[in-house]
Amino acid sequence: MSQEIEQIMQQFKACIPLLDVLRDENRQAIILLLAQHKSGLNVNAIADRINLSRPAISHHLKVLKQSGFVSYEKKNVENYYAVTLRQPLEQLKSLIAAVEAQCTSS
Repeated sequence: MSQEIEQIMQQFKACIPLLDVLRDENRQAIILLLAQHKSGLNVNAIADRINLSRPAISHHLKVLKQSGFVSYEKKNVENYYAVTLRQPLEQLKSLIAAVEAQCTSS
């Protein structure tokens, strides 16, 4: 296997956790909801708009935070969550570009 292919395989492996996060429809809904509210939303506001319990939303937010899709800011006693897609999207875009380059070089 060439070094280039090995690097692409490493990129695939690095993206697996991101893709695992994105495959869940509830997390997709939370990302899209937060994308519509640039100033952020707290768990209660998310629960009002998505048919999930507060503990379930908190769990999904934790997963999204750990993967870099969401960040939070503490305002008084509440955490307000916002989409922060830059790092995970750059990682996914890099993988796509590497695969496209491989396809066009063959």
